Amino acid sequence: MIDKSLLELPGVRKLFPLLGLLAFFQAVAIAGQALFLAATLTGLWERKTMSQMAYSAFAFFAFFMLRELVNFIRQKILDKFAYHLAQELRENLLKKIFKLGPSAIEELGTGTTAATVISGIDLVENYIKLVLSKVLNMMLIPVFIWLVVVVLDWRSAIILLITFPLAIVFMILLGYTAQARAARQYESFQLLSNHFLDSLRGIATLKYFGKSKAYANSIHKTSEEFRTATMATLRLAMLNNFALDFFATLSIASVALFLGLRLMDSHILLFPALATLILAPEYFLPLREFASDYHATLNGKNALASINDVMALDENIFSELPEKVKWSEDSELKLKQLSKLYENERGVKDINISLKGYQKIALVGASGSGKSTLLSMLAGFLTPSSGSLELNSQILSSLTENKWRESLLFIPQQSYIFSASLRDNIRFYEPNATDEEVNTALQLAGLKELDLSLDDQIGAGGRTLSGGQMQRIALSRAFLSKDRSILCLDEPTAHLDIETELEIKENILPLLENKLVFLATHRLHWLPEMDLVILLDEGEVRGIGSHEELKATNHYYRELLEEMS
Repeated sequence: MIDKSLLELPGVRKLFPLLGLLAFFQAVAIAGQALFLAATLTGLWERKTMSQMAYSAFAFFAFFMLRELVNFIRQKILDKFAYHLAQELRENLLKKIFKLGPSAIEELGTGTTAATVISGIDLVENYIKLVLSKVLNMMLIPVFIWLVVVVLDWRSAIILLITFPLAIVFMILLGYTAQARAARQYESFQLLSNHFLDSLRGIATLKYFGKSKAYANSIHKTSEEFRTATMATLRLAMLNNFALDFFATLSIASVALFLGLRLMDSHILLFPALATLILAPEYFLPLREFASDYHATLNGKNALASINDVMALDENIFSELPEKVKWSEDSELKLKQLSKLYENERGVKDINISLKGYQKIALVGASGSGKSTLLSMLAGFLTPSSGSLELNSQILSSLTENKWRESLLFIPQQSYIFSASLRDNIRFYEPNATDEEVNTALQLAGLKELDLSLDDQIGAGGRTLSGGQMQRIALSRAFLSKDRSILCLDEPTAHLDIETELEIKENILPLLENKLVFLATHRLHWLPEMDLVILLDEGEVRGIGSHEELKATNHYYRELLEEMS
């Protein structure tokens, strides 16, 4: 039930002594409350006056208030602690995701990642509060109450001692099954998240090809699987609660039965019998409270496991380069037998390319040929499966390197817009750029027609932008950058109509000068502008040369041009 990684979270171990002390005070309050309630009831039975019982009644009220006060203090402490820990966990998770880059997020699934960052962290926050409070209560309070019952009536203590482990054993047996069911439920939730987000992002395309209804059926099927998994988990959780209530009720009934028989035979006094009977339900209460929230803790445990899986991913970020790369006419980059293969054996393999000086390189090929994979390795977002790279005579195993990333501009197919002002979104690479420079970048990207000021909010909670406008925001970031001399573009104008693309193409071309440029594209009009075209097919290089050279000598290239035209 308790994930070991929970104990490794910052501040958790330091909080244990305080929570243990509060659990002890709660146990004292429960015992005092029961003893003085029994004393008050015994006094009433013995027909004592109210003045004679005032002390015991006041003491009962005081211990009752102490118990509520302890609960209040513990809840406040845990609420504050869990909230700050969840915020820190979310911040670290977002930093990790940012470092992993878009390729890793694509592997994880955008919907899964979003669900983990948003609802997953909330589940973990709840998990922290439930576990840290109820597990310590379950460990300490029953022991203290049992010791008090031993003093009051050792025979009843034996009954409680026998039945308590039986309840725990049965709960463990059901708990393992519930854990497996909850894991399947969380997997179904992640799958549903991916399906739903993908459908939202591609709804226009699906409608265009008449596939929206078929995809809606797919989402319905996935949601039904999630509903079935949820109901199966809830049924098991209810069975677990029923079994625990059954054992607790049976134990309390047994204690009450034997106490009643002994009272009738005058073998026990009324006060210890009443106190024991009042304490018996309290003895099982921490276990029952824990069981009632067991399903919620399982969800939180699975969410924490998902977060830990993301945090454990290898960033492959290192610092072998002494400084940022300033690409010049004398700079060289060599790819030697470079391969990146996924589990389905797709990707790129045995890439051998030698590049020197300022060049504009186009990566072309049919869908699935490996363009994005190769570009992601060149942009430093993917680690090669094998092979090596040589950068200015320095051998590197990959380009997932801090200084390399700081040296390049990257424009992906799906540009991300931050929930911030238009100004801050444009200044992604140059946070100190002036408003005049930002406006110039906007004009070059064809965004001056937007009815927006630099202070207007865009992204989540702000002005909604079209796909083409979002892509031009990404282009504006590139226009604004001053000292990054390596440029990676993955279908940078894919969301623009051809008229708009040709309109801003003249502004983009100067951006490509005096840089090392990698452009993955399927738009034919870019190819004559490139110094070198790398032709990919099924992850292998089928040709390298200028557009005119390949057109004249490469049959596959001519076929591809005909398909793309």
